[in-house]
Amino acid sequence: MLLEANRYNAYRIMWVLVFFDLPTETKKERRAASQFRKKLIDDGFTMFQFSIYLRHCPSRENAKVHTKRVKQMLPKQGKVCILEITDKQFEKMELFHGVKEVDIPQPVQQLELF
Repeated sequence: MLLEANRYNAYRIMWVLVFFDLPTETKKERRAASQFRKKLIDDGFTMFQFSIYLRHCPSRENAKVHTKRVKQMLPKQGKVCILEITDKQFEKMELFHGVKEVDIPQPVQQLELF
């Protein structure tokens, strides 16, 4: 029972973050970048920001498996960084979402027939 309680605590649960900056100047480079993103998604990663993808992993061992997969799919050009952090570290992240101001369009004059 004690082993089961320890198995899923915030220090064993992991997050794998993949940061990348890939060239997209030519059609071939854009295709390689697109394929890399698609492979990340196919492996269960979710887009956090345009060039940052993350994946929740229930254990360190599982995180290692996904890190290894990312290493096998690395594109030939560009920069890729893989970071493994615990759930406890991840919870300390502060997220801020700005609100884009938009002009509210004026209502259209409605035509009344009767």
